[in-house]
Amino acid sequence: MAFTGKYELVSHENFEPFMKAIGLPDELVQKGKDIRSVSEIEQSGDSFKVTVTTGSKVLVNQFTLGQESELQTPTGEKVKAVVTMEGGNKLKVCLNGINSVTELCGDQIINTMTLGGIVYKRISKRI
Repeated sequence: MAFTGKYELVSHENFEPFMKAIGLPDELVQKGKDIRSVSEIEQSGDSFKVTVTTGSKVLVNQFTLGQESELQTPTGEKVKAVVTMEGGNKLKVCLNGINSVTELCGDQIINTMTLGGIVYKRISKRI
C-alpha cells in the first residue's frame, strides 16, 4: 500500500490540549487551530519524504524505515528516532515521548499522536 500522495487536513480532535502539552505558546496554538495543513508524502521502497505545509510553515522529514533518522517535532525540535511500519499501512515513531501512528486507510491518512493521556487525532484526505 503506497503512501505517496497529497493529503489535506479535514478534521482534528484535541488540538489545543495537545499543543499546549508539548509546549507551544498560546498565541501559536490559537493561530494554528483553524489553519488547514497539506501533507505531501513521497515513498520509494522503504524511504520516505514527508512535507507538511501549514500556512507559511513548512516541515520536512526524510527517513528510511528501520534506520535512525533526524526528525523534526511539531515544536521544531530535531530528534533522532526510528520509524517502523506495521501491517503495510501504519508508520510508527516515538519523538520525545510523543507516540505517533500514521495509518493509511483508503484515500485517508489518520495520524494519532499520544502524549501522556492526551490523544491528538488528525484526519487528512487525498487531494
